[in-house]
Amino acid sequence: MLNITNNKILDSIPFSGSKSLIMTLPQKDSQKRVRILTGVLIAMFLMLFLPWTQNIRSKGYVTALRPDQRPQTIHSIIAGRIEKWYVAEGDLVQAGDTILRISEVKDEYFDSLLLPRTQMQVDAKTQSARSYGDKVGALQDQIEALKRNNILKIQQAQNKLRSAELKVQSDSIEFEQAKVNFDIGKYQMERAEKLYEEGLRSLTDLEGRRLKFQEVQAKLISSENKLLSSKNDLITAIIELDAIDNDFKDKLAKAESDMYTAMSSQFDAEATVTKLENQYSNYAQRTNYRYILAPQSGYIAKAIQVGIGETIKEGAEIVNIVPNGADLAVEMYVQPVDFPLIKVGNRVRFIFDGWPAIVFSGWPQISNGTFGGVVVAIDQFAGPNNMYRVLVVEDPEEDRWPDLLRIGSGADGIALLNDVPVWYELWRQLNGFPADYYTQEEKDKSASSKK
Repeated sequence: MLNITNNKILDSIPFSGSKSLIMTLPQKDSQKRVRILTGVLIAMFLMLFLPWTQNIRSKGYVTALRPDQRPQTIHSIIAGRIEKWYVAEGDLVQAGDTILRISEVKDEYFDSLLLPRTQMQVDAKTQSARSYGDKVGALQDQIEALKRNNILKIQQAQNKLRSAELKVQSDSIEFEQAKVNFDIGKYQMERAEKLYEEGLRSLTDLEGRRLKFQEVQAKLISSENKLLSSKNDLITAIIELDAIDNDFKDKLAKAESDMYTAMSSQFDAEATVTKLENQYSNYAQRTNYRYILAPQSGYIAKAIQVGIGETIKEGAEIVNIVPNGADLAVEMYVQPVDFPLIKVGNRVRFIFDGWPAIVFSGWPQISNGTFGGVVVAIDQFAGPNNMYRVLVVEDPEEDRWPDLLRIGSGADGIALLNDVPVWYELWRQLNGFPADYYTQEEKDKSASSKK
């Protein structure tokens, strides 16, 4: 065993008939090791020329492609007190289903007949506005009547004025005629007195002439009196014409003042009606807000406000809802150094949490358990974590994503880039160089040439 003697068993005992002993005999181990090492080196050298797909690894999570399909929090529009829950966590609700009911906590909304009484105020103020409108119409009719009546009165006064003018003219002519008769009578009387003195006329003729002269004198005075009276009537007609116009203006101003006052009251009442209608609409809408409804179909995820009788503020978060039937996408983040390499339409492989996979990042063709995706959106600015967000949807040319995949699940993304030899990738990694930049047209051309 220790080779301390020169007597060897191999020389004394033949081993040809013992197979197990032959297997224990030492061989030329050095030659075997050299052959193994040479084979390994040749294999490794050949592997350096194998194609390697450059990639970018990034962590992400499953989300919804459309913003309206992502999980959302339902808020309370008004402050209130929780009265009753109609759903439980995990329930499927349809759009418009009632989630919970709250009651008012503000004293101005405590009245159970708030809407009917507000409607009564609206109706009363509407009737008031209508009454003012009727009053405005009546005053407008009165103004029109005043205008028509004024036209008739003015015509009547103008006719009276014209009649007075003609009367003055007629009396003036008559007065002139009376003066002429007076002069003639006076001359005849003087001549009769002279003839009487000469004895050519009798006393009876003289007295007769005196009587006629007195009649002529009386007619002169009467004509003058009539003329003065006619002139007074003319002045009165002028005054009446001016009085009619002044009276009309006074009545018209008063009627228009009343009309404008009524119109102002009407507008004020209509403004109050509009305000009350707005208030009624607000009350009615606020009544609807007492019932918290589901904005869209989905699952109740988490109740933030719980219990019965709990008071919530305006805008308070109440419950989370996750829409069902959402178009899933993966939200992943890339470093700024890798951002120029990502383009819309690039293909990505995913490893979803909960779905085992065997991954060879450099050889995606032989990976198993991964799912394909296509880049559809890239943010144009870096987020708070100084990384760019990329949205990736399901690749229609690959296997469908798992049906049990849910929003929020983790995803390990592998963005596939250019195909290079293994030795080039090792050299790039050792030198810290970035991956090769390429365009989708170059990628498609390379794939078509391989085919």
